[in-house]
Amino acid sequence: MSDPSAQPGSPRPAGPVRIVLAEDEAIIRLDLRETLEEEGYLVVGETSRGDLVLDLVREKRPDVAILDVKMPGTDGITAAGQIRDERLCAVLLLTAFSQRELITRAADAGALAYLVKPFERAELVPAVEVALVRFRELVALNHQVERAEARLEARKLVDRAKGRLMDAGSMSEADAYSHIQHRAMGERRSMADVAAEIIDMSADGLRALSGEESDG
Repeated sequence: MSDPSAQPGSPRPAGPVRIVLAEDEAIIRLDLRETLEEEGYLVVGETSRGDLVLDLVREKRPDVAILDVKMPGTDGITAAGQIRDERLCAVLLLTAFSQRELITRAADAGALAYLVKPFERAELVPAVEVALVRFRELVALNHQVERAEARLEARKLVDRAKGRLMDAGSMSEADAYSHIQHRAMGERRSMADVAAEIIDMSADGLRALSGEESDG
C-alpha cells in the first residue's frame, strides 16, 4: 500500500530530499543507495527496469529520479521524457557514454543533470543538487506562466462582458466595468466568473441589469 502522503496533489513531505533510483546493475544501485543515504538523502524506491520507473515515481513522489540510460523495458531517456511531461520531479541521468548527441537527447527529454559512469562520489551530490535547483526553477517559471495566462483569460472575459453590457444594456464602459467589479465583490466571486455569467445572459437579462444600474 502506498503512503497517503505520496498521493498525487498532496504536499511533498518535509525532511530529506527524496530519491528514486532506476539502475539495472544491482551493485551500482546498491552503491548509489549507500552513498546517497550517507549524504543525508532518503531513497524511497528503486527499480532495475525502465518500464517501471514512471509508476514508481508517481507512487513515491520523489524530489529527484536518478535514471540509468540503458535499462530493460524502457531506456532512461524515454522515462525521463515521461516524467518531464507530467512534471513529477527532477531527473538526473547516468550514462556510460558522453557523446554530444546523447547529451542533447537527454536534455531534450527533460534531464536536468547527468553523470558519466564511472563517476566519483564527490560528483554525485552536486549533480543531484543541480537537478533539484533547476527543477524548482522550472516549476516556479511554469506557475508564473500559468498565472499570467489565467490573468489574460480573465481580462478577455471581462472585456467581452463589458462589450455585452455596453451593447445590450446601454451602459458606458466605465459603468459596465464598475457593475462587474461591484457584483464580484458583493457576491465574493471572481470578476472572471461574473463576466462569464454576463456573457451567457440573454439580451433581456442584460437590459434588466442596465435598468438596475440606472435605478441604483
